[in-house]
Amino acid sequence: MTQSFSIHAHFYQPPREDSFTGMIPDEPGAAPYRNWNERVLETCYRPNTELRNFSKLSFNIGPTLSLWMANETPEVLEKIVYEDKVNQAIYGAGNAMAQPFNHRILPLATPADKCTQIKWGITAFEKAFNRQPEGMWLPETAVDTETLQIMSARGVKFTILAPWQVEVDQGQSPYLVDLGNGTSIVVFIYHGKLSSTMSFDTFATGNADAFAEFYIKPEIDRYNPDQCILIATDGELYGHHQPFRDKFLAHLLNGTIKQSGLTLTWPALWLKQHKVTGKARIVENTSWSCHHGVDRWKQECECTPGSAWKSALKRAFDRFNDLIFEDYCALMTENGIDPVEARDEYIHIELGSVDFSKWLETRSVKKLDSQVYTRIQLALSAQFTAQKMFTSCGWFFDDLTRIEPRNNISYAAHAAYLMQKATGKDYTGEVVVLLREAVDRSNQLTAADIFIYAYHRFQTS
Repeated sequence: MTQSFSIHAHFYQPPREDSFTGMIPDEPGAAPYRNWNERVLETCYRPNTELRNFSKLSFNIGPTLSLWMANETPEVLEKIVYEDKVNQAIYGAGNAMAQPFNHRILPLATPADKCTQIKWGITAFEKAFNRQPEGMWLPETAVDTETLQIMSARGVKFTILAPWQVEVDQGQSPYLVDLGNGTSIVVFIYHGKLSSTMSFDTFATGNADAFAEFYIKPEIDRYNPDQCILIATDGELYGHHQPFRDKFLAHLLNGTIKQSGLTLTWPALWLKQHKVTGKARIVENTSWSCHHGVDRWKQECECTPGSAWKSALKRAFDRFNDLIFEDYCALMTENGIDPVEARDEYIHIELGSVDFSKWLETRSVKKLDSQVYTRIQLALSAQFTAQKMFTSCGWFFDDLTRIEPRNNISYAAHAAYLMQKATGKDYTGEVVVLLREAVDRSNQLTAADIFIYAYHRFQTS
């Protein structure tokens, strides 16, 4: 038999750093650990590296997580990178995938922001894994054609989507998706039923051998040697969301799959060994965790009833983002700097790969005095910070007062403060009016209340 089997694990944590201190504050819900990053590290990331599950998974690590790991627990990240490096050396195809930088819902982003997120994600991957990525995992698998066009232009060859995100023209997964203008991208479709069972059915995943026998084997098409069965799940499932699931995964990958007659693989390796014959079209503005497209991240829908605040928060952030981007572009242009190109390249400074002073000297066509230099630095920092306010976790749940939306609003306040220092303008007026419309149904707290408190904190520092 030559049928293939792969598991993709999406490992990710949002930015948790307090903009004021630059440190992750104590998070009581993560006890006995100081914060959720530390807790998930010890219950998931470290155990899976010790079991060497990363050597056989297809996986991505969100840049905000990999940067935290590089600073706080580099030995764990080094082991993960090593597994990809070994696979690259042996098979000519690594098993790690990239991810857009800030886990934004890209179909809801501006074209310029889409480009920046994808560019930053690729650069962060290259920094961590020392190679160019072949594939890119999309946050919440949220997709539109424009996003795929930008990915393809940046050299990304494939991504992974849910079954309901494509309309099939012919053949089987993976599919070639025509993006127009002679360009295309490969889309692997994960197995919906198996992925759901793996994620949510604790009884079915109590025993790896039984899972293979009763759930995977019935899905094997004995008459289709090119079949590729792909399961996609959150990576934190393996040990954090479900205790002992890391050991279940190890047993499944280290023998059970082979005994079931399947060949273990990952998308980049499969593409190296097979030809894509299927063809499909994208279903625009869809995702894997909202069956209303991407409504969950812009307005109230049946996924999170009672969350009418989402649409107001989205409008406020979109307007604020437009305001500061316009002024950022004006500042850069008047000093002879391409604003879009400079923002895309700024990730190198944030990653510590390039010295800001030396970089800026190569970007401007004229000599900059110290005041202008500082204004440009502040404006670029504001652009980097503003991307954090769109982190998808802020809209995922129904409660405005959860830590995720509060963090997003605090990042918006920090960006407003930085831009005020850069341009002398007060950006709070119009934004606060819009934020007052985002009201938590349980306690009537508004997003404006959170924003004003955070902004005042920066002003009085």
